[in-house]
Amino acid sequence: MRERRRPLVWSSTAAALFVAVAVALLALGIFGESFYIRLVTRAMILALAALALHLLVGVAGLVSLGQAAFLGVGAYAVGILAEHGVHDGVVHWLVAVAAAALTALLVGAPSLRTRGVPFIMITLAFAQMLYFVSNSLSRYGGNDGLTIWVPSRFPGGLSSSKPETLAWLSFVILLLAYLGLGRLRASRFGRVLRGAKENERRMSALGFAVQRYRLAAFVLSGALTGLAGAMLANLTEFVAPAYMSWHRSGELLAMVVLGGSVHLHGAVVGAFLFVFIEETLSRFTSHWALVFGPFLVLAVLTDRGRTLRRLTTRIRDH
Repeated sequence: MRERRRPLVWSSTAAALFVAVAVALLALGIFGESFYIRLVTRAMILALAALALHLLVGVAGLVSLGQAAFLGVGAYAVGILAEHGVHDGVVHWLVAVAAAALTALLVGAPSLRTRGVPFIMITLAFAQMLYFVSNSLSRYGGNDGLTIWVPSRFPGGLSSSKPETLAWLSFVILLLAYLGLGRLRASRFGRVLRGAKENERRMSALGFAVQRYRLAAFVLSGALTGLAGAMLANLTEFVAPAYMSWHRSGELLAMVVLGGSVHLHGAVVGAFLFVFIEETLSRFTSHWALVFGPFLVLAVLTDRGRTLRRLTTRIRDH
């Protein structure tokens, strides 16, 4: 009897990428380049959120424009707890993940009853609702945002206020998330999601509860994005309603498109590309998005955009 081969969840491209990031962090730490350490940390945090969105777009075939809502929920969980004198990082991040997962459950249950453009619009609508709710929280800064005076503290004397500490925490979490999602994508769970993306009726006829699988993926994606939000709040030491705006959701989707939604490491590559392009162009003009827009269109028109075009065709057909 032939031994069943384990699915490959690690690639040479992903290995080279993570090694390069680790080497960069070591070098920047040696030379004391705190600004660039924070820049790489921001890219890793956004890469985590992009990985979470990849689970929906690349695996389940669900294009969401409300992902920033979970990012904001995770960030506000840290900000509100810190405002009330709770500074334990473990509590911060666990509450952020739980709150984002619960929000994703409440948003996903009705949203997943729709498909195509209606699904995109209803996720956007829920995100905008949360955006306006956060604007009305005058106790926590309202539209002006909330400053986090004491960032998360972890056992062993670790504090996220130190750029190197948060950078390596982000690196480890991103690596674990990549490996975990790689295994999930190659598992039966992932195969059901991919099968439902191609032919939902056939998967339902085979006895799979497609709706439950999709809801589980939506909740998991929201939880991971909430964790990214908690990390982002510690990086910026500030939380604002802008974290939940549709612009941020569009940026996360752009990261998935830039790297290509076929491969899991594409989300990580796309996040680093996005941050690099944003940082470079913003040095020349405050309207950097006008330059970035045509570049994104070009990415969609090339081979990197094949998956997005297939998704667009599927949406139109619905």
